[in-house]
Amino acid sequence: MIDKLAIIGVGLIGSSLALALKQAGAVGQVIGYGRNRENLEKGVELGVIDGFESSIQDCVQGADVIVVAVPLGAMRPVFAELKPTISKAAVITDVGSAKGSVVAAATAELGELVSRFVPGHPIAGTEQSGVEAGFASLYQNRRVILTPLNQTDQDATSIIEAMWHECGAIIEYLSVEHHDKVLAATSHLPHMLAYALVHYLSGLNDHDEIFRFAAGGFRDFTRIASSDPVMWRDVCIANGDALVGLIEQYQQELDRVAAAISAGDADELLKLFGKAKSERDSLIGNC
Repeated sequence: MIDKLAIIGVGLIGSSLALALKQAGAVGQVIGYGRNRENLEKGVELGVIDGFESSIQDCVQGADVIVVAVPLGAMRPVFAELKPTISKAAVITDVGSAKGSVVAAATAELGELVSRFVPGHPIAGTEQSGVEAGFASLYQNRRVILTPLNQTDQDATSIIEAMWHECGAIIEYLSVEHHDKVLAATSHLPHMLAYALVHYLSGLNDHDEIFRFAAGGFRDFTRIASSDPVMWRDVCIANGDALVGLIEQYQQELDRVAAAISAGDADELLKLFGKAKSERDSLIGNC
């Protein structure tokens, strides 16, 4: 049971966490902090949070668990504001989708309190944002990756693991480096492809007609291009090395497809599409 949970950044991820813990009876009080007062007021109205504060220091005062759910580029200043206020018993975690930059920021700003920091990343979400987008079942049977550091206290890790279990999540452990490599391929690259496709098509002379006749496949593929641009800008910067390498490799794959089409190589296309279908079907069966 978490007596007081402080959420820094009450958007989709933070609000869904609060709702899930409340539904499970696993939290006493949830206090939020964010830059958008209207969003916080809506959170109180919806029962997502029990109150909010106008400063990070006031929000985390006396909190047992602090969840930092801000864009990656804002992590370091948040950690800097946290340190003077939190007790040595408090546990800090985050929900960032690239861990290397978060760990570097926490290590630089938290000092000895980094032992109470448990880096985390819930593999769940939608393209929606804001407190109204949250829902209690978001984490049911979804994976949450924890990447504790060598200096992270075991009891802190156990507390964060238990918190996510209360939300119905499946806990996995990875190193920081391996997490960022895997997520670059499975999450970050697909978002870049969706953004790039929509941006490219929007620049064509007949883009209005193209979008008007877009079918379900286009909508499905590009849905994630409606995600928060600030968040994904920060992801690109934070995990740039891994992401650029994958983009370059993907460009080679597109060149292979283009060459097969240009050559009228039906066998090559069928081989490529058949393998892709087989892999996709097997992955769906494991989700």
